Amino acid sequence: MFVIPGWRLGRAIRQVIQIFRKHNAISVKNARTDSELGLRPLGILERMFRLRDYKPYALTVMIKAGVVQQTEDGRLYLSEEKLSASTLSKYAPRSR
Repeated sequence: MFVIPGWRLGRAIRQVIQIFRKHNAISVKNARTDSELGLRPLGILERMFRLRDYKPYALTVMIKAGVVQQTEDGRLYLSEEKLSASTLSKYAPRSR
């Protein structure tokens, strides 16, 4: 019962890291809003007809861990340095 949500959270963290890298949001200069990244939490009507999306929760976990930083105007970017020093680095997709 506790294993599946943990596994889904790990998978969502991996996906969020890929999204930030895909949009090149890895510095203050290239920071993006959660809407631009597609990480905006779904509304109540949208959630009624879909499976649970763990990516917004994963984003919150990453912000609290300091891996995702916020600019003064609310845009977000991935700090690769903090990611590599964090326990969340085990979820980082390997480069090919």
